[in-house]
Amino acid sequence: MNLDNAQLAAFAMVIREGSFEAAARRLHVTPSAISQRIKQLEERLGQVLVQRATPCVPSVAGQALVRFAEEVALLETEMLAALGSSSGEEPPMVRIPVAVNADSLDSWFLDVPGTLPDGLQVVFDLHVDDQDHSAVLLREGSVMAAVSANPAAIQGCSVAPLGLMRYLAVASPGFLARHFADGVDAAALRRAPMLRFNAKDGLQHQFIAARTSEAVAPPIHLVPSVHGFVGLARRGLGWGMVPEAFARQPIAAGDLAEIVPGAYLDVPLYWHCWRLPSAALAALTAAVERAAAAGLWPMPKG
Repeated sequence: MNLDNAQLAAFAMVIREGSFEAAARRLHVTPSAISQRIKQLEERLGQVLVQRATPCVPSVAGQALVRFAEEVALLETEMLAALGSSSGEEPPMVRIPVAVNADSLDSWFLDVPGTLPDGLQVVFDLHVDDQDHSAVLLREGSVMAAVSANPAAIQGCSVAPLGLMRYLAVASPGFLARHFADGVDAAALRRAPMLRFNAKDGLQHQFIAARTSEAVAPPIHLVPSVHGFVGLARRGLGWGMVPEAFARQPIAAGDLAEIVPGAYLDVPLYWHCWRLPSAALAALTAAVERAAAAGLWPMPKG
């Protein structure tokens, strides 16, 4: 059974954009044309592929087609770029969806685009998710590559170690004096307000588990912003785990202090990428590895 490329492109764009209307605008056709192509693809495969909701999402059957559609789109774009460069035409831009945790995106990952080869035209579609959860997007086919804390290879993907992101447990000096004057024990950790990036952020609880075996349920402030997290810690709202790269300057300025000097958490990060004969993905992988080597602690050997 051969699949029609126009129908596949319509399906991929509906899932990517979230609606038939938005997909039509991106593909420069009418919404009815998009609807007709999706209908024909569903009839051909004998499955409902798109759940007509807000936003549109793939059905269970459609999820199996998402990655295939994106693979076809990437390889087709690269082929057209190669043909365009030989004919002197402006090459099309390659779209690469990537999942990356917020702490990496605001630190070492910023250097990735600037180290891509000259002439490689990339449109990034960055999905921000926790490093422990970004691999889920790879399995769903929503992204082609991801920075993840998961060392296990995902089916159809390669995996390579990037390095360690170091986190320090910090608070303002005033907060430290109010809540941890007698040390960082279970009783103090139970009372002291804690900052948490979001519900998926388990770093603070990992730090607590390393300090005590007792059950601790402190008051929690949810702060889903990297710079807001650091700023509110500096203002004494709570304590939290801050990437070393963001903590150095406030500590040197006396605005933050480690609640347990010398204690830290190292989070290993890995690069997962679709196994495809794609020059763009290979170039992106090399750029990510260079940026990680400069911005992360090295992985322990052995």
